Amino acid sequence: MIHRTDPAWQVLSWQQQLADAFTDPESLIRYLELEIALLPAARSAHRKFNMLVPRWFAGRMEKGNPDDPLLRQVLPLGDELELKDDFLLDPVCDLEQAPVPGLLHKYHGRVLLITTGGCAINCRYCFRRHYPYTDSTIGGERLSAVLAYLKQNPDISEVILSGGDPLMLPDHRLAELGASLETIPHIRRLRLHTRLPVVLPNRVTPQLVHWLATTKLQTVVVLHANHARELSHRHRLALAPLIASGVTLLNQSVLLKGVNDNLQRLCDLSEQLISVGVLPYYIHQLDKVAGASHFEVADAAALNLHRQMSARLPGYLVPRLVREQVGAPSKIPL
Repeated sequence: MIHRTDPAWQVLSWQQQLADAFTDPESLIRYLELEIALLPAARSAHRKFNMLVPRWFAGRMEKGNPDDPLLRQVLPLGDELELKDDFLLDPVCDLEQAPVPGLLHKYHGRVLLITTGGCAINCRYCFRRHYPYTDSTIGGERLSAVLAYLKQNPDISEVILSGGDPLMLPDHRLAELGASLETIPHIRRLRLHTRLPVVLPNRVTPQLVHWLATTKLQTVVVLHANHARELSHRHRLALAPLIASGVTLLNQSVLLKGVNDNLQRLCDLSEQLISVGVLPYYIHQLDKVAGASHFEVADAAALNLHRQMSARLPGYLVPRLVREQVGAPSKIPL
């Protein structure tokens, strides 16, 4: 079998790449030349939460290595079927903090919009893997209700687009949503939480850059990368137009057992982020979502790693170590 090379992918749109993603555990296992014995458990976990992995991202994995840190984030495992009492379907109580469908209002001055249920990659530790997106995404009458809520709450100055992944929406839909938000005088900032430019760098289209460069709102894009090998020279080229347009680029990651729970990997991630123009922002302790207990790193180990990072790296490369606590006024530093 002849595998696609990096240059061949450059001629495909991000939509074409997404349409060609791995959606079946067997095809990914065979592509990576892994033991077929992994398949029965992978299929069982896949039935609970579908696997989705772009080929470009899979191409950055080490073949023959079942413990590859990129693979570990996306391959369904039998461990996901283990039930633990403190790992819940809605670990951060999103559904209790939605004054109108599709809008979460957890913290003072900012709200989060559930723009879509779709992602370009299904991360196995996703805290919204059980989220009822059908009943909770904005659009149509729901969008009207969201905009009405924003207008009625003048203390809200920042809107966060999340999901799913907001960059799964086409550029014109994003621009239309941005234009609606611009009409509300007290909205000053727009933040996008997205993993798409990491797993498909050419999602950063000229149209997306133009919208973010010309909107009246101050724009912040928060990426999600967990391991240095997720980023490359391609990302530096893709993100450069956003940086040139004045967009602030940050990264948030999740501390994951077997992925990035050692000092060298965390330091390498921070160094790689700054090399592509992105500042480390948060590293989250795992949200205890059902199906992800095998990723958990103990608080004591997390704090020790963070202290070691602080001793090795300049302060601006050390992300804040935080967890989300239901009812707290902000993310809680460990």
